[in-house]
Amino acid sequence: MCSGASTARVRMTINRISEALGYNTNLFITHRALMLTISDAKQEQFLSSLKRVAPHGANFKVISGISRMSWKIIDEGWSIDQIRNELKRLTALPHYPRLVVLLVVGLAGAGFCRLFGGDYIEMLVTFAASFLGLFVRQEATAKHFNQYLCVFFAAFTASFIAGTFKKFGLNMELEHAFATSVLFLVPGIPLINTFSDIIDGNILNGVIRGVHGLMVAVAISLGMLTTIIIYHFQS
Repeated sequence: MCSGASTARVRMTINRISEALGYNTNLFITHRALMLTISDAKQEQFLSSLKRVAPHGANFKVISGISRMSWKIIDEGWSIDQIRNELKRLTALPHYPRLVVLLVVGLAGAGFCRLFGGDYIEMLVTFAASFLGLFVRQEATAKHFNQYLCVFFAAFTASFIAGTFKKFGLNMELEHAFATSVLFLVPGIPLINTFSDIIDGNILNGVIRGVHGLMVAVAISLGMLTTIIIYHFQS
């Protein structure tokens, strides 16, 4: 759930694992917590547990790894110890190096700029703006700022850098760089899961994820608006 899976995927995976082990499950999923009740086949023993969900992010290694594990439990008859060891292995998988992430996100921003019609100078500006914007977001997150403030800081940094070149760019327009410098902040996964949850009937989680995506979009807009206001005062 905290790695970016939809509600239906979480429920389906848990049911698949529990049925393979011979248990029945009742699952209540919210955006911040999961409540699970497990019973044996004879309905003689019950176990209920409430688990708080960690802050949401995106980790497709964990999602795909748990999905493969659930099928192996069925096909190979894994034991509880095997499942526990596999979960420990998946959660311990290393992330990509920070510099690699920054470089790839910068290149992605430059690619978006090109798709929107920007030239090579605008692509270079977008690369620098996206790189530094993500760096600021990572630093703010590490210092435990509110997640929407982190997005605001990143959007302001990226748009401010692009806006600086636009303001003092010696007749260079750079509109494409300014517009695409913040695209790395767009909450694609929450918005996709919003429609997925609503279509699957998980209305509450879908609405919550939709509101979260809206708040992120507002933070991005405020960051860009702050840059626009600053340069308007300096003009």
